[in-house]
Amino acid sequence: MLGNIENAILFSQGHRLDFLSNLKEFLKIPSVSTSPQHASDMIRAAQWVSEQLTQMNFSGVQIFSTPRHPIVYGEYLKAGKEKPVVLIYGHYDVQPAEPLELWESEAFDPTQRG
Repeated sequence: MLGNIENAILFSQGHRLDFLSNLKEFLKIPSVSTSPQHASDMIRAAQWVSEQLTQMNFSGVQIFSTPRHPIVYGEYLKAGKEKPVVLIYGHYDVQPAEPLELWESEAFDPTQRG
């Protein structure tokens, strides 16, 4: 009988291409937080994260407006009281892509090499 870790490894290996496709979809969003012309992209990135959390059965998924950029919040409380609490704090904004001439491919067109 396989344990939880082994099952997770098998699941991740079996869904590798799906995960990669989702990541590429997210990486295409030019969520440059320092650039006012990308404000709508910041909202689009927040919506993408929110949708992913919802698809993973997180509860209380919300997008909170702030004076600058939205905050995404979600909870997963189904693991059980005996399980540890984990907080994931991450940001979905990126650095400006300039200087563009230094890129081997388009900045927001994910490309695999090697």
